[in-house]
Amino acid sequence: MAEDSAGLPSNYQFWMQKLSVWTQASTLETQRDICLHLPQFQEFLRRMYETLKEMDSNAIIERFPTICQLLAKSCWSPFILAYDESPKILIWCLCCLIKKDPQNSRESKLNSWTRRLLSHIVSTSRFDIKEVGLFNQVLGYAPTDYYPGLLKNMVLSLVSELRENHLNGFSSQRRMSPERVRSLSRICVPLLTLPDFEPLVEALLTYHGHEPQEVLCPEFFDAVNEAFLLKKISLPTSAILCLWLRHLPSLENTMLHLLEKLISSERNSLRRIKCFMKDSLLPEAAACHPAIFRVIDEIFRSALLETDGAPEVLAGLQVFTRCFVEALEKENKQLKFALKTYFPYASPSLVMVLLQHPKDIPQGLWHQSLKHISEMLKEIVEDHGSYGGPFESWFLFVHFGGWADITAEQLLMSEAEAEPPEALLWLLAFSCSPGAGDQQRARTMMAQTDAIMNEIIGFLDYTLYRWDHLCVEAHRSRKLARELLTEL
Repeated sequence: MAEDSAGLPSNYQFWMQKLSVWTQASTLETQRDICLHLPQFQEFLRRMYETLKEMDSNAIIERFPTICQLLAKSCWSPFILAYDESPKILIWCLCCLIKKDPQNSRESKLNSWTRRLLSHIVSTSRFDIKEVGLFNQVLGYAPTDYYPGLLKNMVLSLVSELRENHLNGFSSQRRMSPERVRSLSRICVPLLTLPDFEPLVEALLTYHGHEPQEVLCPEFFDAVNEAFLLKKISLPTSAILCLWLRHLPSLENTMLHLLEKLISSERNSLRRIKCFMKDSLLPEAAACHPAIFRVIDEIFRSALLETDGAPEVLAGLQVFTRCFVEALEKENKQLKFALKTYFPYASPSLVMVLLQHPKDIPQGLWHQSLKHISEMLKEIVEDHGSYGGPFESWFLFVHFGGWADITAEQLLMSEAEAEPPEALLWLLAFSCSPGAGDQQRARTMMAQTDAIMNEIIGFLDYTLYRWDHLCVEAHRSRKLARELLTEL
């Protein structure tokens, strides 16, 4: 024992210098040097403990003034904490610094500092639960002090295993087995709403193995999607995108949840519908991947058919499309996917025209743009074999509700003309009755023409009535003015 203690000071200074170098640089050479010296350093710690356990804390500080620096640098080195029994020996050394009954503030501070280091080691090391309980019992250390740190480090460790790790240019892939990944996803189901587990949930959703089959359990996807809908979990859009791409039922449930909001709520304003859309993340996800857009589009199509074109569903489709176009412009300055992949059954030239919002076009060109849209749609409808027929063309057109609104507005503004423009009437008739034949659509156009003329006549009658009323009032005012002047 005396021999060990005698040789300790020289070794002490050597290892202090080594630790200073190791903590100041993280080059490949430094890490190799650490790994090379780990066995010798562990032996030094063991000898250090044999010396410290025979002394009280005051004597230790007096003999080794920089002992706190040495132990702290050792405790914060992941290489040392990961090597063999080094963490246990460090804990033994730290326990020698604890003063059971501190007599002054210096000893109390030393105790607090030592406990913090002990907490760090216990939370980052894989000890048996009995060993952790032993430290708690001996040191009077409450589990609530180290369990949060232990949980956090465990989650981070699992996240690092799920993701590819790159160390100094060397790719070291530590992939879990499919069975372990599946088991981990099942374990997360009751815990995923805990904030500490969110990084692990995100890592699981974005995990891409080489397995041909899905490795995550369906219950995990269902639980994550339900927590997302109820706003019990906060995940980035990229993780939600992975969820919906990997698990179609989750995307379908999100759409049904949105449709229930649209239909069940009375008097939804466009602003409120837009808030629903933004919260759902559906437009952003649809802009990121055509597969998600196609599923959402198909659900809107089915909802319109089943509800006979309910205004709430139609308004939801139009607001979704507007938000989708905005996200597409924002995220894809250079489109990752061609527009054809989003609208495979539509005329590309028609899609390009409809994608332009009327507000982005000079008002003087509205009539020309509407006429162009009407001509393209009419050509597609009359050629029954192209682009899916009348219904597909109508469904595409109603996505962009702004053009239908501008059509009606332009027709009302054309009151000075002998007859409203036929192209605009046809477009309005088509938006109201896409499945109608030419004769029925002609009757609809005539009815709309009569309705517009009646609207104009009614407006003129009201204007003449107001004019007569103003003339009577003016006559009364002049008569009253004359009477007042006569009295004066």
